[in-house]
Amino acid sequence: MHVELPEKLYYSIGEVADAFGVNASLIRFWEKEFDVIKPKKNAKGNRKFTPEDIKNLELIYHLVKERGFTLEGAKTHLKENKQETINKFDLIRKLENIKAQLQQLKDQL
Repeated sequence: MHVELPEKLYYSIGEVADAFGVNASLIRFWEKEFDVIKPKKNAKGNRKFTPEDIKNLELIYHLVKERGFTLEGAKTHLKENKQETINKFDLIRKLENIKAQLQQLKDQL
């Protein structure tokens, strides 16, 4: 899954949940479980997620929802192989974009 959000400095939990197609409660749960997600909170306690948080959430979503990792497995994987995981994740996303572009070209023929 590739999350499409407009470029902003901060995103609300509702925007993030909608972009991932999940409930806000899952985003809050992942925030508690994964220390790489550190949204800022305003005076009211509303979470404001940065683009870096979004990238980390994409990585967690990929490991848990797409690759079937348990939460503990995803935590361990991120702790031990974070850069390798990010590199593979970025490569997968690039290949998915190329595939989509090729499909568009095929459909236009």
